[in-house]
Amino acid sequence: VSVYIEISRNTPLLVQLFFIYYGLPKVGIPTDAETCGIAGLAFLGGSYMAEAFRSGLESVDKIQTESAYSLGMNKMQAMRYVILPQAMSVSIPAFVANVIFLMKETSVFSAISLLDLMFMAKDLMGMYNDTTEALCLLVGFYLIILLPISIVGTIVERRVRRAGFGG
Repeated sequence: VSVYIEISRNTPLLVQLFFIYYGLPKVGIPTDAETCGIAGLAFLGGSYMAEAFRSGLESVDKIQTESAYSLGMNKMQAMRYVILPQAMSVSIPAFVANVIFLMKETSVFSAISLLDLMFMAKDLMGMYNDTTEALCLLVGFYLIILLPISIVGTIVERRVRRAGFGG
């Protein structure tokens, strides 16, 4: 698992997309742009989410686990009632940040012929010869997509912290 995380996090998404899009057909695995985009984001996102979850689990003090066992809980009960709630309260901000990061990474999809917001903005710039309006429109669309995700993430984080975990 650590090899996957290191490879995924230490190579750019564009390189991963090129490898999937151009490399897999060379070994007989047919692909299309949409599948490559989804696979690339899943490959990159999985490693970032795994690291966020791992850091959340490591943030729970060992004394918490030992206390759960001393109260007679088995491993599953300790995980469900003690460890996971505390780990999730620490991990939620990282999860939300990773989702926003991955949404912004879709801008490199145009490199493998997959339409994205940046590609559309470049198209508008070419058609109307007005870069300022096209880029403002691009920023507006990214805000429309990402701001609600950020707001929901903040609300969830506050709820979890209000419940008494992680703060």
